[in-house]
Amino acid sequence: MNENDTVIYLVDDDQSVLEALGSLVRSIGLKVACFSSAYEFFDAVSTRARGCLILDVRMPEMSGLDVQKKLSELGDELPIIFISGHGDIPMAVKAIKAGAVDFLTKPFREEELLSAIRTALQIDIEASENLNEIEDIKTHYATLSFREKQVLPFILKGLLNKQTAVELGISEATVKVHRHNLMKKMSVNTLPDLVRITQRLDLPSHKI
Repeated sequence: MNENDTVIYLVDDDQSVLEALGSLVRSIGLKVACFSSAYEFFDAVSTRARGCLILDVRMPEMSGLDVQKKLSELGDELPIIFISGHGDIPMAVKAIKAGAVDFLTKPFREEELLSAIRTALQIDIEASENLNEIEDIKTHYATLSFREKQVLPFILKGLLNKQTAVELGISEATVKVHRHNLMKKMSVNTLPDLVRITQRLDLPSHKI
């Protein structure tokens, strides 16, 4: 992940909190984007944003938990750090169970927030790397021919070339050729490696 793409997003309806937190985050050399409402945040930020989101729990119109739910529905994995002026344990538990990195109760120490930010950014980096790997696998899979895609699920189930040939009504020699070609196109040398990378994809062929 390019550091220039990393932004700490702050959403809080208290302007003084936005200013204080913004100054703190900038002091460690990170970019900051401040929003006084969830609607401002969603209007301005892409769902593929990179960095982390520091989010107030109790806000008018749309609460922090509602924001978390909407991001989840959009498939956005932006790590969230909740901040709250109320020690609401059930709310904190709900937020953490839904994937929040941390839940800090105001007033919190600066180091607590900075530590949570460091954790969130590491999570974001790992998620970005995982997404890139999946995109690479999808690119390789897209190069397979129709017949190679037919052969693949039988290989994954451990069938021999002869058995696969019977299932598909083709010769064993043809299966061997398709098997060799698809392994090469998927950039793997062994069956365990092929199984590992294809498990990263939700392929209809796995259901055969």
